Amino acid sequence: MSTATMARSDADIQREVLAELAWDPRVRASEIGVSVKSGIGTLTGWVDSYAKKWAAERTAHRIRGIRAVANDIEVRLPGDAERHDSDIATAASRALEWDEFVPVEQIEVTVANAWLTLRGEVERGYQKRAAERSVRRLTGVRGVTNLIAVRPVDGISAEEIQRDIRSALARTVNADVGLIEIDVDGETVVLTGEVRSWLDREQAERVAWAAPGVVDVEIRLTLAT
Repeated sequence: MSTATMARSDADIQREVLAELAWDPRVRASEIGVSVKSGIGTLTGWVDSYAKKWAAERTAHRIRGIRAVANDIEVRLPGDAERHDSDIATAASRALEWDEFVPVEQIEVTVANAWLTLRGEVERGYQKRAAERSVRRLTGVRGVTNLIAVRPVDGISAEEIQRDIRSALARTVNADVGLIEIDVDGETVVLTGEVRSWLDREQAERVAWAAPGVVDVEIRLTLAT
């Protein structure tokens, strides 16, 4: 006998986000507040590094029923973690240089008040993601803005992008690909629907960014309840 799937309540989602934050050794759950309305989670409070702010957001996304997360956590750097902007810029440049997947010669790094901004143009979406991943865990960083543009590819239609992404999803995502809707608006891909796990959601995002001709990706996937 089958049982209808019930939508999870905001209170259930909030409770599990708090439990998952408490389980994650990278953050202190006591410093983070969680509210949920209509499946939209909001994180408040403060942490002592940007890396922990990012980790808290990703942790919240792992919970079934979460539709989106607004991250209003404040970064308060302790005195021993503060760095001069010039030191952060140097560290960021070196981190980019050591990442095999980052075309460092095409990326410009700017730091103001410990906030790091990436600019430039790359050929593929995964390179943009790799650049941000290389710098977001640096000591002394309060935040990262990724303004790197992805160069459009001529001669690839929206139908081809959609077909290629669907084929890649079928190969790699442990989910019913038919439940994932792929919309292509110009060079922007929007994924909506449901996946079974956080790993499936992350893999779907990686697949979309890896497709040739994709300049931007919006992920609106929720975890099946």
